[in-house]
Amino acid sequence: MLKMFNIRILCFLMTSICFGQTSETENWFPFEPSSNLSNSRIEMNSWLDAPAGKHGFLNYEKENLVFDDGTPIKFWGVNIASKNVFTNSKNAEIWAKTLSTYGVNNVRFHKFSSVGMNDTISTNLKPKKYQNLDFFSNQLKERGIYYSWSPIYGHKPKQGDSIKMLAYHEIASANLNSHLSYSTIGLVNFAEDLQDLHIELMVNMLNHKNPYTGLKYANDPALTIIELQNENDIFFSTTDKMLEKCPTYKELLNKRFKKWLLVKYKSISSFNKVWGEQAFRWGKNIRNVKWDLEKGNITPVASHGIYDYEFKKATDNGKPLPVFLSDMATFLYEQQANFYKRFVKEIRNTGYKGVIVGSCWQAGSGVSHYYNLYSDYEVGIIDRHNYFGGGTGHTLKSGKFNNEAMVKTPGFGLLNTGFQQVIDRPFSISEWMSIIPNEWNAESSPIIAAYGMGLQGWDASFSFSSQRSFFTPTLQIPSEIWPSVYNVMSPTQLSLYPALARMIYRNDVKEGKVVSTRYVTLSELSKGNVGFNEVIKQNKDVKSFKSSVPNEALAVGKVVVDFVDEFKTTKVPDLSKFWNSEKKYIKSTTGELVWDYSKNGFFTINTSGTKGAIGFTSNKKIKLSTIEIQTKTPFAVVLVSSLEKDETINTSKHILITTIARAQNTGMEFNKEKTALLKLGNAPILLEPVDTKITFKNRKITNVIALDHVGNRTKSNVDFKGEMVHFMGEKYRTMYYEVILE
Repeated sequence: MLKMFNIRILCFLMTSICFGQTSETENWFPFEPSSNLSNSRIEMNSWLDAPAGKHGFLNYEKENLVFDDGTPIKFWGVNIASKNVFTNSKNAEIWAKTLSTYGVNNVRFHKFSSVGMNDTISTNLKPKKYQNLDFFSNQLKERGIYYSWSPIYGHKPKQGDSIKMLAYHEIASANLNSHLSYSTIGLVNFAEDLQDLHIELMVNMLNHKNPYTGLKYANDPALTIIELQNENDIFFSTTDKMLEKCPTYKELLNKRFKKWLLVKYKSISSFNKVWGEQAFRWGKNIRNVKWDLEKGNITPVASHGIYDYEFKKATDNGKPLPVFLSDMATFLYEQQANFYKRFVKEIRNTGYKGVIVGSCWQAGSGVSHYYNLYSDYEVGIIDRHNYFGGGTGHTLKSGKFNNEAMVKTPGFGLLNTGFQQVIDRPFSISEWMSIIPNEWNAESSPIIAAYGMGLQGWDASFSFSSQRSFFTPTLQIPSEIWPSVYNVMSPTQLSLYPALARMIYRNDVKEGKVVSTRYVTLSELSKGNVGFNEVIKQNKDVKSFKSSVPNEALAVGKVVVDFVDEFKTTKVPDLSKFWNSEKKYIKSTTGELVWDYSKNGFFTINTSGTKGAIGFTSNKKIKLSTIEIQTKTPFAVVLVSSLEKDETINTSKHILITTIARAQNTGMEFNKEKTALLKLGNAPILLEPVDTKITFKNRKITNVIALDHVGNRTKSNVDFKGEMVHFMGEKYRTMYYEVILE
């Protein structure tokens, strides 16, 4: 007996040494995904309606995405970016297989034009790049995965483009000390010569014939969404910076603004009177220019930070945005709207009939924000980006980071993006991620899936990003130069997709009722009025809203913006029927979602096809109709899903149990407060085992099988007693189980 005890101690010590475990992770297990997916019980290949495009082009009816034949669709997708878009054929096959297995039905090919351009001109791709893109696109299509294009991000002209440009050398010398240096960023929103480059590039790509499909991209209905430009708008501060670097384009904008002002005010004296001395003092003090319309030296403010600051100041004083800034914002909006109209027209001329997005970016608070949102509204569907967590930049490195949990505060973090949803347009969040080393990032995809795609009725989600064709060996994308923190191919993200994709495609979570509408009138925007209080805070890629409408409304029902012709008062909604602010408890209008933030926070899902508890449940017994969940692990995602398309949990004979908690690299170390990363660690990824008891009321359990890390059945049967199963992750060392019922 003593000998056996000593052997167990030795085995434990050897395991800890081999996997570099700390005392916190000593009972965690290594993530070991098999490449054999052929017999996976979690696979979703049959759920995808292959080949993509069989229902015709994607369009929209009011707030819903639909195909030509009337088939509705929601997209649960990922981003594949930069050089990865042009991956080799072998890797493309693996990638498409992985994504279809895990239920991804759309890929956003992102910021790929710059790495695929010809050497001398920027308006077409190299033949080899087309060859790889063509093969990859067809692989996705054959598996029922649609694809979308967001090719342009900081378009960098080449020497061969110079004859078409007003001032090539100014742009080629415009160093912003960022990846956007030497590009058309900002300026393209008003400069037609630069717009022509963007348009020619997009048109050339759309007119390229894919030999594998036999179709020009313009005629391929598998291409669902085209974005005109990524993370760029005329109000963002990059425009201001580029104007200072490129005097020819600055002069162009000044002349155009002078003409616009003279048309509006008829005379210089009238203009001077309306703008007033305050405006000219502001110009001298803030812009260091003695504005003079006759000289044409008034450059419109193209900086979201200034609009943000001035709008907040005006709102605090109960006043509209000053006239001079309102004029500038209105003028800039018109410039951007004209660009978008030109661009859309040329895309349509190729024959492309799918959905188009203007951009996905922010423009400060108030007037500039809503002008920018409206310009996107005029193009087509609304698309936005948001991120949460992180703190060490785009790469994983030691330092301070945000280790908050979104479940602690309803409507906080990624869900907050929903304040930009417009009532009669589909809504997409085409980039999002809860960024490592935040410990709770497994909460993010259930929040997006249940509250975003479900309750809020969002139509498309593209997590950022899939940069490898299979799971990565570490939480970050492995690279000595660029160990990226944006990683979908991680167990706290992709491993949750089979359960969440089933929930989305089955429409398990019903769309909520509209509980809040914020009304915006263009005529009031031109006067500097929005009509309600709202502040947008942006810290690089992380955005948050604070409005007269409480964030908690997003956990109750739909929150929308409505662009109206005549002013309407925006009312603060009465949510007391659903929200007990004293007990810190919110129930959705559908009754299917409940958010309890009385302690560290958790929410529950209670639908016919999916039930679950996400967050810090404090070992509570959570009753969800015929299912009861009690989770001992402090933080966990526990999902109970019908494996079958047309069966509910009450009727299905095969139930998938998904259990995910925290994950760390082997040897990863934090400070005591868990607010700073000390050591990055290395492979393999270690998973915190989830200990949960689930009771299936009025169902007879015949068997419970532990699945491996990609969903294949193992030889381990899980013990059960009557209607209750005790899933012990430490014992079975997995996150997946299959429950077989009579």
